[in-house]
Amino acid sequence: MRKLLLPACLLAFWELITYFEWLPPFILPGPYAVAEALVTKAPMLFEHLLVTLGEVALGFVIGSSLGLIFAVVMMLSPAIRLNLRPLLNASQAIPVFVLAPILTLWFGYGIEPKVAMTILLIFFPITSGLLDGMLSTPASTLDLARIAKASRWRELIWLRLPHALPQLSASIRIAITYAPTGAVIGEWVGASKGLGYLMLMANARSRTELMFAALVLVVAMTLLLHKSADLLLRRFVDSRS
Repeated sequence: MRKLLLPACLLAFWELITYFEWLPPFILPGPYAVAEALVTKAPMLFEHLLVTLGEVALGFVIGSSLGLIFAVVMMLSPAIRLNLRPLLNASQAIPVFVLAPILTLWFGYGIEPKVAMTILLIFFPITSGLLDGMLSTPASTLDLARIAKASRWRELIWLRLPHALPQLSASIRIAITYAPTGAVIGEWVGASKGLGYLMLMANARSRTELMFAALVLVVAMTLLLHKSADLLLRRFVDSRS
């Protein structure tokens, strides 16, 4: 009940704002109008939701896979790590909104730029989290492995990767919440389907209740993805670390 108290208070405050018309409906529609849009426009909203969810899923799979591969490569090769890691850190200084139009110019208005945006947001936390976790393996543990003449691959698989699991788990939780943002930003720049596209069209037609309904679905999707990832990580990763 305590967890529902704050959302209930915010919802009540939102209702008060619209009831007393402190803000006009075309700026802030009431909760009832948003709920009505969710019900009456459910088929259309669900269609756009599936598009965005597909972009998120594909981007997350590719982005996390690339992040894992790059982290392992940089772990095994100090020379690559020395040259590549500063570039990765510098890439975070570039706002994602700047990249979205460029990706749309390169890949067109299909699914590719949305997936690419999602990959860019996911790639860095996965790569950085796993690499930092592997690099922080205790020196005493690594010394014992070298005394036992363990190969670099055995050292990586049996020592560094297990030690990095907690940081990798935390990075995945962060990345999964970033993924919908990347897809929606890509849809804002150029798309014909998806929740981001629907929000833009609703805003252009002053259908703010529909825009808020799409926003509610984006938030719900993000929370559901985070909760699902959290449950899976607790079951298969956190219990082994």
